[in-house]
Amino acid sequence: MIDASSNAGTYELGWHDEIDYAYTAGRGLDEHHIRDLSARKGESADVLERRLTAFRAFRRMPMPTWGASGELDRIDFDDLRYYVRATSADVRDWNEVPITIKGTFERLGLPQAEESVLDGVSAQYDSEVVYHRNRAELDRLGVIFTDMDTAVREHWDLVGRYLGTVVPFDDNKFAALNSAVWSGGSFLYVPPGVRVERPLQAYFRINAERLGQFERTLVVVGEGAFVHYIDSCSAATSAPTTLHAGVIEVVVKAGARCRVTGLQNWSKNVYNLVTKRAVAYEDATMEWTDGNIGAGLTMNYPSVMLVGAGAHGEVLSVGYAGQGQYQDTGAKMYHLAPSTTSLVTSKGISRDGGRSTYRGVVHVARGARQARSFVRCDSLILDPISRADTYPAIEVEEFDAHIGHEATVSRVNEDQLFYMMSRGLDEEEAMSMLVAGFIEPIVRQLPLACAGEINRLISLDMAAAGAVG
Repeated sequence: MIDASSNAGTYELGWHDEIDYAYTAGRGLDEHHIRDLSARKGESADVLERRLTAFRAFRRMPMPTWGASGELDRIDFDDLRYYVRATSADVRDWNEVPITIKGTFERLGLPQAEESVLDGVSAQYDSEVVYHRNRAELDRLGVIFTDMDTAVREHWDLVGRYLGTVVPFDDNKFAALNSAVWSGGSFLYVPPGVRVERPLQAYFRINAERLGQFERTLVVVGEGAFVHYIDSCSAATSAPTTLHAGVIEVVVKAGARCRVTGLQNWSKNVYNLVTKRAVAYEDATMEWTDGNIGAGLTMNYPSVMLVGAGAHGEVLSVGYAGQGQYQDTGAKMYHLAPSTTSLVTSKGISRDGGRSTYRGVVHVARGARQARSFVRCDSLILDPISRADTYPAIEVEEFDAHIGHEATVSRVNEDQLFYMMSRGLDEEEAMSMLVAGFIEPIVRQLPLACAGEINRLISLDMAAAGAVG
């Protein structure tokens, strides 16, 4: 399925940096590697034991049978490197970042975003965070936003309390792998009652070939607090397979609200296999917003466990599958308490032989009275050789529940296309405008910078490959 050559002419972020790495692990994975990784990070015996337990689970667990599982047998775990460090330490001063790495993040626009719209920023390059800085106001408010390695060393009282409680180490094979070899990622803690008005962002970049990137992110939002966390990513284009298996777990306490926005723009040689899950307590709101643009194979199903009465969960998702891409995305909502609500809105676009799939679960447990859920998934196919699928699962164990589901699969409206071309647009411009209108209900709810980036990336890919394949 994954064909790196399909990046040609369409993927503008695929440059490769020639750098001298501070440390590069050999290929393959065993307990010696786990112990060496933990020792290099200066971790406690407790953290090491967690890693080893997860690694043993990974070895005995079978490959997943859900989602696009038939593609996963192509992953050669023995051909991957599980830890690559570009620098000797992360820094707080942008001028101390090595010039080559700094140039990459400048081309990606991170310093400009930090200056104009963000309250904090973190930059991970391969296996480690190389730069991290927050605005001073966060410290005054008691907000902790740092890389996960630092958090384990300096805030274990908080991290240890929540790490692995939302996504257990044996949740699935790739979550077990992440729990064994995680490196980098973010830890975000917002105290009760605190509102962080501007987003916090982490950017993840893969440069090394045959790399597995396994960041671990933990977000804890205190009672009545609010925060918006953004994670974005890209990768150098290379022929060998690259694996990304990140984990994001979120705890939203009573009356709090959390939004996590992901803009996934990996190169097409990347297997993007992530586990994203949140738990929402009484009257809490959890919002996942995803733009799945890149990667050869994506399996991404953000989940919300609605465990408190009145909790609300939302997933807004856009998936774009071009040549050589399989976007298997969706959402999972688990209503486990009374008066919980959920809303899922998914838009999938397929072009030039790509495949987009919505795969979702709505589960209403016994006792979750007056639960309400609505799912809408729409797919747009731009040519005769592409494909779109919808696989919803609805499991209701409570009589007093209201569940709605709508799904559409459609081709481009030829009358609309003709009308727009008759007004002076060429076919490529008209098609791009129709696609922009199709995803507009989701894009308008994104931060302005993310919305513009999604539209730009889709338009770029369509222009480079030909709007109608």
